[in-house]
Amino acid sequence: MRMPQALSYSPVVAVWETTRACDLKCTHCRAMAMPDASPGQLSTVEAFDLVGQLAELEPGVVVLTGGDPLKRPDLPALVEAMVARGLEVAITPSVTPLLTSEAIRRLADAGVSRFALSLDGPDAATHDALRGVPGSFAATLAAIDAVRAAGLPVQVNTSLTRRTRERLAATAALVAGLAPVLWSVFLVVPVGRAAAAATLDADACEEVFHALAHWTEATGLAVKTTAAPAFRRVLLQRAAAARAGGRAARRRRAVAVNDGKGFVFVSHTGDVYPSGFLPLRAGNVRETRLADVYRWSPLFTALRDEERLEGKCGACEFRSVCGGSRARAWAHTGNAFAEDPACRWIPRGWGERADAPGGG
Repeated sequence: MRMPQALSYSPVVAVWETTRACDLKCTHCRAMAMPDASPGQLSTVEAFDLVGQLAELEPGVVVLTGGDPLKRPDLPALVEAMVARGLEVAITPSVTPLLTSEAIRRLADAGVSRFALSLDGPDAATHDALRGVPGSFAATLAAIDAVRAAGLPVQVNTSLTRRTRERLAATAALVAGLAPVLWSVFLVVPVGRAAAAATLDADACEEVFHALAHWTEATGLAVKTTAAPAFRRVLLQRAAAARAGGRAARRRRAVAVNDGKGFVFVSHTGDVYPSGFLPLRAGNVRETRLADVYRWSPLFTALRDEERLEGKCGACEFRSVCGGSRARAWAHTGNAFAEDPACRWIPRGWGERADAPGGG
């Protein structure tokens, strides 16, 4: 993945929700996907225009998601067009009967650089319950083998709810055995079909962060979190503690990607959002060039301004590398600049501030 020179100019990741059509019935689906495409999704002509807009934006990687991208018949041609424009393309297909070995090979030939497949538990009982389709767990393991047979790297995505978190240790062991190029763990945000009761509180998130940090230290495999940037704070704290204790600590570059800061999301209808989990519309690619929305829209520029952060996030010594989940703050408070309710960390001197709860 190419790293942009400035997050205010080009994002690290541009996600394109190519369609909301999908044959799974995931209980936490952000898109509230349905089997058939909505009539308002970008046409093939409009989709090819978006390819040009993505090339102008120059993201580090374009991630094709949905719904299920395989529900678009023009998908291989769109991939070829993006690759021809110098874009790196990854894809997160749904594991359904559409994800055949032939479909995987065709996308590999078109130029897809990575497949990201969801694995939400260590067994069928856990995974299939979240995905809403029996047999999904076994099909996912088979799809991982098929992607590797096509010569492409596999990323494993895992969604953590209160239920799947109970099996995290066993899931981590399974993922370690699969040895993906990246394990991306999404701490579910209450948007779409995801209920607030399924999300983790701050104490549970902190435990998850340390478990993931221990996993990557023990396995040497890469792990990242989605909608939980406080994990970067935990990694920095653990590295500092290791050095203070005279132990070796691996140095990793922490890229402070957040909603609207190094990240942009284009919906199936062309609406532009800071992420798929922060449903605040900043424009539409049918009306405004994507690069202009990302670089200059009031919403995106505000989200990249650390001085706009409120509460603990605004006072935190880690705000430049973390910044708190803006999507989670909005989902819980209706304010995208509020403090992240999933972070347990108390900034230095926070209790002494007049704007802290109970502060003087």
